[in-house]
Amino acid sequence: MSAPRSVRLSDDVAARLDRHVRRTGGSTSSVIERLLDEALRVAEHPLVFFQDGTSGRRPKLQGGPSVASVVSALWDIRAERGPRPGDDQAVVRELVEVCGISERLVRAAISYYAQFTDEIDAWIRDNRAYADEMEQAWLREHEILRGPAA
Repeated sequence: MSAPRSVRLSDDVAARLDRHVRRTGGSTSSVIERLLDEALRVAEHPLVFFQDGTSGRRPKLQGGPSVASVVSALWDIRAERGPRPGDDQAVVRELVEVCGISERLVRAAISYYAQFTDEIDAWIRDNRAYADEMEQAWLREHEILRGPAA
């Protein structure tokens, strides 16, 4: 459900918003909502910012990888070693090593993930599915190039 709001913008901000809407497409309302949502997320998670990429706009860590990259590494650690009840610090240390980032950034990624779990999980699943599709296409191409076995 949406809640209508009336907001006054300075002429400069309104002009910049109009340029941004023309450049990115969509409606003014949808652009305002996206930008406001991102601004609120950044206010709540100051080590996170948003960046456009080949797979869409995503939350990234300041000076580090995307939040989803850290969470994906966490999934891999869990799959490899299983759950580790009561050993949170060991998992954090392993993520620091695997991701090559500070503990502060690992904890920022986990904090963001705790609040936006479904969104990050969907992003990771979609990216892994896309990577699998691209790998299968690459394998088919190489089979075609090699030709039939003699």
